[in-house]
Amino acid sequence: MLAAQIPTSTFEGLNTMARKAKTRTTRAAQATEPTNSGTLGLETKLWAAADALRNNMDAAEYKHVVLGLIFLKYISDAFEAKHAELESQKAQGANPEDPDEYRAASIFWVPKEARWTHLKPNAPQPSIGTLVDDAMSAIERDNPSLRAVLPKDYGRPGLDKQRLGQLINLVSDIGLGSPADRAKDILGRVYEYFLAQFASAEGKKGGQFYTPSRVVRVLVEMLAPYKGRVYDPCCGSGGMFVSSEKFIEAHSGKIGDISIYGQESNYTTWRLAKMNLAIRGIDAQIAHGDTFHADKHPDLKADYVLANPPFNDSDWRGELLKDDKRWVYGVPPAGNANFAWVQHFIYHLAPTGLAGFVLANGSMSSNQSGEGEIRRGIVEADLVDCMVALPGQLFYSTQIPVCLWFLARTKKNGRFRDRRGETLFIDARRMGSLVDRVHRELTDEDLAKIAGTYHAWRGEKDAGEYADVSGFCKSATLEEVRKHAHVLTPGRYVGAEAEEDDGEPFEEKMGRLASTLREQMAEARKLDAAIDANLKGLGYGG
Repeated sequence: MLAAQIPTSTFEGLNTMARKAKTRTTRAAQATEPTNSGTLGLETKLWAAADALRNNMDAAEYKHVVLGLIFLKYISDAFEAKHAELESQKAQGANPEDPDEYRAASIFWVPKEARWTHLKPNAPQPSIGTLVDDAMSAIERDNPSLRAVLPKDYGRPGLDKQRLGQLINLVSDIGLGSPADRAKDILGRVYEYFLAQFASAEGKKGGQFYTPSRVVRVLVEMLAPYKGRVYDPCCGSGGMFVSSEKFIEAHSGKIGDISIYGQESNYTTWRLAKMNLAIRGIDAQIAHGDTFHADKHPDLKADYVLANPPFNDSDWRGELLKDDKRWVYGVPPAGNANFAWVQHFIYHLAPTGLAGFVLANGSMSSNQSGEGEIRRGIVEADLVDCMVALPGQLFYSTQIPVCLWFLARTKKNGRFRDRRGETLFIDARRMGSLVDRVHRELTDEDLAKIAGTYHAWRGEKDAGEYADVSGFCKSATLEEVRKHAHVLTPGRYVGAEAEEDDGEPFEEKMGRLASTLREQMAEARKLDAAIDANLKGLGYGG
């Protein structure tokens, strides 16, 4: 009998049974071993300490307390570094107390009552909450770009002032002893890490202000926004912009080569974004307001759109916008904003613009309420460049699997090869690894494989030759997409993953697997007997 004639399930069943028996053996051994959590990173240690001070405060409320203090420490550190520099240049006419000296260097002016050197000694005082509020108000007063951004409710009765003082002491140690520029970078890292942890702590609500960094990195690495206008009309806390700046720095580009535009409807989230970008020194035009009903960048034509809009939003008041000029490919249903977002992105693309965004999987195949017709129109306009199916459990806000859409206003623009009439499909559902019981994360290797495949397919220099890989990627023609009724689910196109022949003859493999299974079952029986004996010794014998 040939191995090919034996159902795959036979091998899988034997392997599964062997694994289960081995797991029981391993668990019994592990129960006697001491645990070792390893060395915790700086951000993890700080989070553990800050979380311990949270007491019974809700995470949604506490995040503004903590992140506001980190921001205040950041701008104070930046100010003090410049202040020391100006002090050393007094002989040349520099004035350390001239606000214009700081603004000229894109550094926030921090008045004396708001400087960390004033707050830290007062941390044990009962009045510390009022002092922090006064500091925030003074910074907003002297820096117009921060008006109505900073939290100013540290003096409220419900906030434990002793714990607030302890939190100030904790934040005081961030970057301590590092050069000023290094300390600022550490504060930026801590701010970003804390955003992620608060998103996890808040669960579903956390998704309103935070997109997991690995998902953001896939979008940024694939689009590679080196130069031009970058736009996110539902920017949350600004993660897309921070990641874009990191990408440029990592590839030796110039930060000033991109200009950033965004909008966020949630006021508290908008404030988080303003602080997040300011702490990174990123100059951006971030507006507050409803993108659909009060577009703050109506004439913007962006070179890159990066976004993670709310999934399947049914509360976007679409019935008020039936005649909107953005709906070129059809009026989106009032009960679901998915294709309102897609068409908003397309409307704001420059003639050679590219868009990358996250949507729920249903957007790839839904035919409800005219969505199928809108998708057909977008496909027939040859705007869909690439579709990526991601694994589930990537988000704090939802366990549903999601997908990435990549659109190109024109597929023949001289930057890459002529891709007209073609779409790349990538099935990455099996990628990633669990970081805890409910969250999965894409690895660096996963990111490199997904982005590298797309870059090779669109013909980028030094990206290598593209080839279809069964079960992973497929370059499909427009005619093939039509045959699938304009459904864009990658699994329909990439086919099944080819099974690798390990070269082991069937009879040998069956014998080896059966022998291993028998050994492990025997070991499991010994463990069962030992456990039974222990129970009898405790008086719980059957």
